[in-house]
Amino acid sequence: MMPRWRWWFLGALFLAVVIAAIYLPILRRNIKQAAKLQQRSEEQARRELTQPTVINPADPKVKAKLFWGSGGDDGTVSAVIIELPLAKDPVLRSKQVLNTLLAGPVDTELRTLPPDGALLAFYLLPDGTAIADFSEALATSIPSGIESEQMAVDSITKTLEANVPQVRRLKILIHGQEVDTLAGHLDLSQMFVVNTNVGPGPRAEGTNPNPSSAAVSTLKQALTHAAATVKLAASPNKSAQKQ
Repeated sequence: MMPRWRWWFLGALFLAVVIAAIYLPILRRNIKQAAKLQQRSEEQARRELTQPTVINPADPKVKAKLFWGSGGDDGTVSAVIIELPLAKDPVLRSKQVLNTLLAGPVDTELRTLPPDGALLAFYLLPDGTAIADFSEALATSIPSGIESEQMAVDSITKTLEANVPQVRRLKILIHGQEVDTLAGHLDLSQMFVVNTNVGPGPRAEGTNPNPSSAAVSTLKQALTHAAATVKLAASPNKSAQKQ
């Protein structure tokens, strides 16, 4: 006959297993939610540090071309002419047209970028290399598939080509980081050609018409510094300073 203490021990062990089976999934779900909240708080702090560029009514109005979905089933984008007051500075101008592109067209079915996406930062080197840093929503909220991902990138590059001739090529970052693909299909490790018809124009000393590793390295350092600033801003003991 089995001693009574063994029955108590087996009973307690069985009860512990049952409790673990019930609460472990709940604990795992809470940990995932906490991680998502932390990620959102960091991205929110990053957005506060890089507020979207507001259209300035004092800027001269021009007929800007913004590229959204064509409405067909061929996965192409087409231009929509919109009168916008745009700055002459190419960086500000790029931010203005990209933020308008993110806001979406009147017909939401023609949208190529997710409504919760945001442009966090935009850089332009003297050699025409641009780097656009988008929020993580650009990768997580866009429908996964080569066609939808290609349309998203096409709408960005064609909009820049039509409105900011100084941009020759574009590197897309997600939340300050280089990623392999946009949403699992389109390669984001490459530079996207924007405008091949730009003349040589003035360049800073030592720059090259092709994107140099030194130039990209300089921007990576700047983004690393920005990411560190975001972490400090997201800390519960520190608040971000708006610039």
